[in-house]
Amino acid sequence: MGGLEFFTLFGEALSHLSAGIPRTMALAGTSLVVGFVLALGVARGVLSQAVVPRSLANGYVYVFRSSPLLVQIFLIYYGSGQFRGFFEAIGLWGLFREAWFCAILALALNTCAYQAVLIAGGLRAVPWGQIEAAQAVGMSQYRVFVTVAFPQALRHALPAYSNEVVLMIKATALASTITILEITGLAKQLASETYRPFEIFAAAGLIYIGINGAIVAGFTQLERLLSRNATQRT
Repeated sequence: MGGLEFFTLFGEALSHLSAGIPRTMALAGTSLVVGFVLALGVARGVLSQAVVPRSLANGYVYVFRSSPLLVQIFLIYYGSGQFRGFFEAIGLWGLFREAWFCAILALALNTCAYQAVLIAGGLRAVPWGQIEAAQAVGMSQYRVFVTVAFPQALRHALPAYSNEVVLMIKATALASTITILEITGLAKQLASETYRPFEIFAAAGLIYIGINGAIVAGFTQLERLLSRNATQRT
């Protein structure tokens, strides 16, 4: 294999696979947002003093963090077909028959478990004295959470949250197993057409490295900005 041929195919693969970047980002972004919304409720359950909601929340976190994401995707995408009658009865079969919906649902439920742990840990790190002080001046429980507890919890959780975003970008590659043509899906398709998997998947890996490098750099700048603002306030 000549060097010129390698770099020619490598460059062509980069160009071809770049078409999958918007799908990859849409998968990851939508899943992260949906997972974040769900994680707020799960984190509340994790921190609850009541046994039932705390047990349910911890059980959810344990199940989704302890089982492979690929298995979760297959359970939702392939397994939902066994319950077609039920989903048709409630009008949801049109969603569960779509690979895109199943992939986002699986990714969102998975990242929800991890994000819930991050949010709960961030809330535990907020000094209780600040919450008591806010309550003492008449703030409602909701306002205390929104203006005092949650912003600080996010700042504490931000370094670990950047890792979760990177992991979610990489996890989107598993969507290719259920026919979604994101970066890895396009790479598999192109490799089967050219019989040159090394150059194709090397190009795919470089694209993922570039995306995640930009994400890490963005979070690093955000952490510095938040730290600077926190220092100025004190």
